[in-house]
Amino acid sequence: MRAVVANAVNAPLTRVERDVPEIGPGEVLVKMTACGVCFSDLKLIQGEYAFARFPVIPGHEITGTIAAVGDGVAGHRVGDAVGAQFLYDSDGFCDYCVSGDQILCPRKRITGIVVDGGYAEYGVFKGAYVTPLPSGLDPVAAAPLMCAGLTAFNALRRAGTHAGSRVAVVGAGGIGALAVRYAVAMGARVAVVGRSRRGEDRAKEMGAELFVAGAETDPAAALKEWEGGAGILLNAAPTTAAGTAAFGGLAPDGVLVLCGYDSEPLVLPSQPMVLNRLRVLASPSGSPHDLRDTLAFSAQHGILPEVTPIDLDDAPAAVDTRATSGRTGGRRVIVFD
Repeated sequence: MRAVVANAVNAPLTRVERDVPEIGPGEVLVKMTACGVCFSDLKLIQGEYAFARFPVIPGHEITGTIAAVGDGVAGHRVGDAVGAQFLYDSDGFCDYCVSGDQILCPRKRITGIVVDGGYAEYGVFKGAYVTPLPSGLDPVAAAPLMCAGLTAFNALRRAGTHAGSRVAVVGAGGIGALAVRYAVAMGARVAVVGRSRRGEDRAKEMGAELFVAGAETDPAAALKEWEGGAGILLNAAPTTAAGTAAFGGLAPDGVLVLCGYDSEPLVLPSQPMVLNRLRVLASPSGSPHDLRDTLAFSAQHGILPEVTPIDLDDAPAAVDTRATSGRTGGRRVIVFD
């Protein structure tokens, strides 16, 4: 099979030929349909994951069909369409796992960072951690839902988004664009904070009622004028500072949700937090049941990201371009024959 491998920090991705991997008990072999190119793939190469294991096949926004089923696997058959995500597996016995919060397991393993992921024509995954694709959901466009979609949907849900909530999304790129559409579908009122006016028309098309250009105005002040501020401020931008710049735009009892971040520390003013009972929620990807809910909600409301299909051979350049261009041109998705 063809595969693309990350060999070391700051080393270029390389195209290789490998044998199709063999499965063991509890595992399934997945023939890849598509794999999204995620910002986390770039972070892997830049060395931001100290726990990464090299060499490794990157990629965790995976859709495909089951090609073989190992002993002890229940609920999956050859030919089933499935998705695989950031969480490869967990220990299965800690308090987090038995309560359905496998993403918090201290012994979890991460797809495409610790265990081989989706930049290959075939991959081996744990049967309990792959998720059936709802009927009618385009497997190519659905690939980014395994990470960007799951992260956005789960963060909004854990923040308590409901009909009438005022949700401000900072950065309307990959995660942010899906967060806007999910929030609108949940009945929330939505504002988008961008760097410039370039994304305003698109934000309004997705259902945002307010757009704030951070280069032109103080985002916190602009959000405060939005009937007293946002109840939920979801930072989907790739920097921590983008979220803190808008933090003053929260209404009392509001919550800053960190989906996007960088290595810079989170610095917030203590007095306004205490006086207004403000909170911070950091939200990682999600557990298997969260992905099932994300996919079901996406199928029900017709929410899929815009994607740009690419070939596996183009993956190294696609990841590198994320570092240099600052744009995605739609979520780039590796499509397999």
